[in-house]
Amino acid sequence: METDLRSNVIEEVRKVVVGREEETGLLLVSLLARGHALLEGVPGVSKTMLAKAFSKCLGLGFKRAQFTPDMLPLDIIGGLIFNMKSREFELRKGPVFTNILLADEINRAPPKVQSALLEAMQELQVTIEGRSELLPVPFMVMATQNPLEFQGVYPLPEGELDRFMVKIKLPYPSKLVESAIIKRNLSPMDLDAVQQVVSQPELMEIFSRVEEVKVSDEILDYLASIAQETRSDQRVSLGASPRALVHLVHSSRANAYLDGRSFVVPDDVKRMLVHVLTHRLKLDQSQILRGSTPDVDVLIREVVERVKPPR
Repeated sequence: METDLRSNVIEEVRKVVVGREEETGLLLVSLLARGHALLEGVPGVSKTMLAKAFSKCLGLGFKRAQFTPDMLPLDIIGGLIFNMKSREFELRKGPVFTNILLADEINRAPPKVQSALLEAMQELQVTIEGRSELLPVPFMVMATQNPLEFQGVYPLPEGELDRFMVKIKLPYPSKLVESAIIKRNLSPMDLDAVQQVVSQPELMEIFSRVEEVKVSDEILDYLASIAQETRSDQRVSLGASPRALVHLVHSSRANAYLDGRSFVVPDDVKRMLVHVLTHRLKLDQSQILRGSTPDVDVLIREVVERVKPPR
């Protein structure tokens, strides 16, 4: 069931999105770990279609919100609207009330909107006119951003970046995959081809099973050692936070479950490490100017190689 779930989801998504098997698997891990995902890629690399197909094959509600500089918190969480017929205020819920919210170009929204989204991501609720409203379960934010744009955008603050469990980079496809993409788009793309692979009760049962995956004290010490190593590296000005370790252990449990194991092994941690830490670690600017610091993903792999895993 576990291995089948990952392969079935990938197979259904592949019907409309070519060459994104690794990214689909990471989204599934993040969902089962009750986390949020930041998708980074230039326009036209199938970020939106990937999110739609992923939601559909799991039978989850999906809404898309296009973030813009003139957006208000009301546009994302909703608010009280006066009904002229009943002469009363009534709650009109925003797009955040869904299972999977695609926050398209999240870095274009002003800080007030991003702050409203923070409560939803962390507390699984929003506050409207002083009243707390719970969000559907499960709830996951898939936020997209273009790494090449610098005008008309608001850099995501460290506190918001830290709320995303994983950062998934969507590079340009290979020549072979790109040919398949062009061929696929010769005919209209139809999301109806994507079939649901798991029922809602089955999905909720899977969430419970992921939480039962065991994590040994040796694995916990291994995680703490990795965090300490990131903070002591002179090339890093901001190392892994305690929340990063929490996200890392939960995503490792989800990966272990999907691999058919009831316990976490070091390979689970290593598989998720770069995706969980790449958006959290900040490199020392003086080291960057001197050209002595590698790419952050390379640095993370160097750090983990210095930490001895448990046997």
